[in-house]
Amino acid sequence: MAQFFSKRHLKIAEQIIIVIFFAVLIPMTVSGVIINNINQQSNRAQLRSAAMMIANIVSEEVDVFVHSINNELTQITETLEYYKSKNQEQTYLDTIIKSLPFYKELVVVDKNGLEKYKAYSIIDDYAVFERQMEDGRYLVAVLDMKMLKKNLFKTLTEDKRQIYVLVDNVLVASSNYTKEGYEKSVAELPDKLEEDIATIYGDTKNQPLAYLKKTDPEVLIIVNTTEAVKRHTIDHNRNKIILSILITILTVFFVVGLYTYYLYINIRQLFKAIIAISKGNYERRIRLLTNIFTPFELIFLATEFNRMVNQIHKSYIQLKKKNKELKQVNEFRSNMIDTVSHEFRTPLTSILGYTSRLLRQDIQIDEETKQKSLKVIKKQSERLKRMIEDLLVIPDIEGARLNVNPVNVPINNAIENSIMLVRNDSNKEIINNIENCNIEILADNDRIEQVFVNLIENAIKYAKDDTPIVLDYEIQNETLVVSVKNEYDIIPREKLKTLFDKFTRVDDSTTRTTRGTGLGLFIVKGLVEAMNGKIRLYSNEECGFCVKVFMPVADSKQV
Repeated sequence: MAQFFSKRHLKIAEQIIIVIFFAVLIPMTVSGVIINNINQQSNRAQLRSAAMMIANIVSEEVDVFVHSINNELTQITETLEYYKSKNQEQTYLDTIIKSLPFYKELVVVDKNGLEKYKAYSIIDDYAVFERQMEDGRYLVAVLDMKMLKKNLFKTLTEDKRQIYVLVDNVLVASSNYTKEGYEKSVAELPDKLEEDIATIYGDTKNQPLAYLKKTDPEVLIIVNTTEAVKRHTIDHNRNKIILSILITILTVFFVVGLYTYYLYINIRQLFKAIIAISKGNYERRIRLLTNIFTPFELIFLATEFNRMVNQIHKSYIQLKKKNKELKQVNEFRSNMIDTVSHEFRTPLTSILGYTSRLLRQDIQIDEETKQKSLKVIKKQSERLKRMIEDLLVIPDIEGARLNVNPVNVPINNAIENSIMLVRNDSNKEIINNIENCNIEILADNDRIEQVFVNLIENAIKYAKDDTPIVLDYEIQNETLVVSVKNEYDIIPREKLKTLFDKFTRVDDSTTRTTRGTGLGLFIVKGLVEAMNGKIRLYSNEECGFCVKVFMPVADSKQV
């Protein structure tokens, strides 16, 4: 058993059961046994006292009855002295018999007649009392014992004990008589009886027997405590004690069980939440079943745990976001390497090639070829510069540190310069409907060209084969709206909303057919907003894919 408990941690319910067993059940059982024993001793003493008290009560009733009879006979004897004839005496005695029905017979006899009445047996329910008169005759009173018995136990009619009154070892009166009880009570009488004092005898503890032997008159009174009295006094009280202890124990078990049930449910919630957290579910919360049985400490723990989980969940979301950004940065780095290795190599190769040609001493280069070579070098250098500027402008956009120098910029010149700077290797047609627009916008000249170069190159990159790139404009109040359109599959609205984010491209990594870092629209948006403009994306059946740039007009009179 000791090894079992040393190797196994008990659950709360098991611990509570053990605590109840040792702290409640055993103490209450021991207390119940002690209380029951004390109660039994007290009840036993009470039964003994009651038996002796009843013997004394019956003794007093006998004394009262004998004293009353003696007084009455004395008065009758004194009265008879006044009557001179036997007829008068008998008439007087008949009157008394009529008024006192427990006198069966009242007669005046001589000594010989007295012997006749002494022959009456008390077994016949008659008792004979005599009183000698002054003339030597005797007044004899024959009493009906049925009337005596009725008056003797009138104060004990509710008591269930057996009471026996014996005269000359003959039973003359009884209460709750049973043959078995009478024989048992007489058989257990001691050989020598104490006189004129109530005494307990017998071997049965919970059913005490008491006797009282009177000497004047000579009467023996026996009181037997019956099984019914014992059950009512001892067993009934013992059952009450046992029942109250059982009810108390059941109440304790019920309350503790209810408390343990709610506690166990709430702790299970805590366990489930901890297990969920350990498995990576940071959205799980503890939902307690709160009531009067829910401890404050558990509520506090659940509240703090949920607060902690909220913080972990927020940190986890931020971590996921950072991981996503890190993944994008890694992707960007990979793209940057590709860009450096491919995008930068192309203009650098052209620059190096034409520069090497111009530096050759073994051949004669005419002026036209020189000019052509220098233009290519210049164009490729400007292209390389734009790519570098795109990369360098990102930290300024993110840190809101982008410096612009707003001036009046003719929109048609800005568009024409942008088209000239665009790399159009696929020779897609560019329809410029803005070349005749003389409206000036308020913008940074270099930045606005950088915007449209990116937009036009982006349109060329993703346009369907043999479809043109259309540049158009319109006026809305004091804003010039320049649109760059190309034919492309309709982009879902959810995807369209993300295209201004860094490292986001129209085609994902699985369907990608074009090169690029996914920073073009991010840079464009940052530049446009830095110049107090706006940019919007549209995709529908009418335009395919369309980017609209909203720029403030430099002079409203031009509109």
